Amino acid sequence: MIGIDKSDLITEFTCGSDERAEIAAMQLAAAGSYSLMTLREFLRDQDADIRWWATRTLAEIHTPESTPLLLQALRDPEPEVQQCAALAIRRQPNSDAITQLIQTLSASDRLLARLAGDALIAIGEDAVPALIEVIENNPQAARLEAVRALSAIGDTRAIPILVKVLDEDSAIMEHWAGQGLEKMGVGMVFFKP
Repeated sequence: MIGIDKSDLITEFTCGSDERAEIAAMQLAAAGSYSLMTLREFLRDQDADIRWWATRTLAEIHTPESTPLLLQALRDPEPEVQQCAALAIRRQPNSDAITQLIQTLSASDRLLARLAGDALIAIGEDAVPALIEVIENNPQAARLEAVRALSAIGDTRAIPILVKVLDEDSAIMEHWAGQGLEKMGVGMVFFKP
């Protein structure tokens, strides 16, 4: 395969040099969908570094077949692999990832939740109904990421829920709701008693 075999890839991914690992990842990514079988195997490896670099490589392979593998990485036990997967999904948004990204908004790792929100923003209007549901039914941390995502997407279907959020006692929620409403041209001034 493209002049580099699996054992060489494992050596490069675990050598401790990000530069060498990145070169190996780009060589593997250059094979496109032909490398997916190898990457699928690497995503099951016991070494988190190998799983991370496999996920990093998948970020460069823009094919529909990459999405299920990225979703697998988003369920990895290591937060760093999950974060890498969320970043990769942001780079190649796919509506098939919405359900799992929505679940990830509730992650205790707030960086991971933020990256999941960014991926949902990249997916755009297809994610709007699920994000509205998060605001209506989920814990505060997930709701905050959902408001931020809706604000960035700017879909007018979110106006009613963003107006409702303005009545909450959370300055950051109000901030993102206000940003989103302004982006959508809702030029109202809201006063709280």
